[in-house]
Amino acid sequence: MTSVLAKGAAAVAALFLFHGAALAGQQDFTIANETGYALKHIYVSESANEKWDEDILGRELLEDGEEFELSFDKAEKSCKWDMKVIYDDGESAVWQNLNLCKISKLTLRWNKNTGVTSAKFE
Repeated sequence: MTSVLAKGAAAVAALFLFHGAALAGQQDFTIANETGYALKHIYVSESANEKWDEDILGRELLEDGEEFELSFDKAEKSCKWDMKVIYDDGESAVWQNLNLCKISKLTLRWNKNTGVTSAKFE
């Protein structure tokens, strides 16, 4: 699987590469969609970045019950990242300052009583 993450407003850096131990970054993590709904877009940007980088999902939808693995380039040093997900109906949820050096899995859930999407960190 190949994904690309734009780094900065002007330059594009190849941060997401083919999976493999030799290329694995300490920020690699898995997103598990347990919201009950499909996700259409996932954005991950360094916390210091004022704009969202390009959609890293790279396919139509991340259906409920599916997982998506993100792999960072081994040379990537930043640990603090923001993430935004957008449902197929346009609703969205944002998490800021995620320490991806300490997170291996984010399980996303939607609470129908509160209308809030939460993330369980592992």
